[in-house]
Amino acid sequence: MGEYKGKGYGKSLIEYCITDAKEKGKSGICMLGATKQKAWLSDQSFAKSVGFEVVDTTDYEYQLLALSFDGTKPQFFRNAKNSKIESNELTIYYSIQCPFIHQNIEIIKQYCETHDIPIVIIPLDTLQKAKELPSVFNNYAVFYKGNFKTVNLIDIAYIKRILKQ
Repeated sequence: MGEYKGKGYGKSLIEYCITDAKEKGKSGICMLGATKQKAWLSDQSFAKSVGFEVVDTTDYEYQLLALSFDGTKPQFFRNAKNSKIESNELTIYYSIQCPFIHQNIEIIKQYCETHDIPIVIIPLDTLQKAKELPSVFNNYAVFYKGNFKTVNLIDIAYIKRILKQ
């Protein structure tokens, strides 16, 4: 991105990942993509230029890209395509991968408590919990009125917008 584009960093990184995965006997490499490029996702056009291909999609813009070494075609877990939950309350699933999530969760929790907004906050601290999530997941997933909203960190303005829906 920006000043780093065209310097070969992406190519070096992907070459390292490919070599590492092959040395470890992996069947390939996967990455999350989207039909419309999102700022926080790796550039899918670059990934495709080095051999990644779209192997699965959801009905809500996300794609699974894979670079297979043995012909294996991975898929999203069935749950990831669901994009619905039983609860109508504002619900946030999160992991602690991103250093900004803890602070974000605390701000949202405080705002919801202050304004009597029912909220469910669910930490995903095991691989099994992540696999059972009813949406794609990077490290954050937001649902409201049972519907998937975003995997982006949200702010108070976003909460106000979706509560009006």
